[in-house]
Amino acid sequence: MKIIRLPYLFLVALLVSLTTYAQTAKTGSLSDVSFMEGRWLGTFNGGPIEAAWIAPVGDNLTGFMRMMRDNKVTMYEMLIFEQTEQGPIVLVKHFKPGLIGQEEKDKSDRYRFIEAGKDKATFEKEDGSIRIIYEKRSADQLAIQRGQLKDGKWAFTDLFVFNRFGK
Repeated sequence: MKIIRLPYLFLVALLVSLTTYAQTAKTGSLSDVSFMEGRWLGTFNGGPIEAAWIAPVGDNLTGFMRMMRDNKVTMYEMLIFEQTEQGPIVLVKHFKPGLIGQEEKDKSDRYRFIEAGKDKATFEKEDGSIRIIYEKRSADQLAIQRGQLKDGKWAFTDLFVFNRFGK
């Protein structure tokens, strides 16, 4: 009788743990990144960088960045946030002047949702090498931070800091 109870108790404990995890695991949604909506301007690599995101509609939020130097474009970047059953993912493609793709035509950098808080969302590249934090620091400031593992902890630095402009 004791032999039967031990596996039974283990099974009950496992089910309780999985149920608790399922209830607390957050998958996220596009509303977690809707704070990015708007036009933003910053500086990067000696020139201006402009970003724009349009409000989420349906299963996506779409954005772009334009990097310039000496009044000439150096790179374009398309960012698509798509809603999946596991939460939003970010798909990123980079283009050189002339709209020449840097990734293969059917490939994109992919980032999975990690967590979100008020005006802040964290994503991780699918190979686990990089984390990106999107954070609205004030009504008129948006920052994108890049993180890498150092000594077993994620260390983040500002990649882009934007100020709101235009309407």
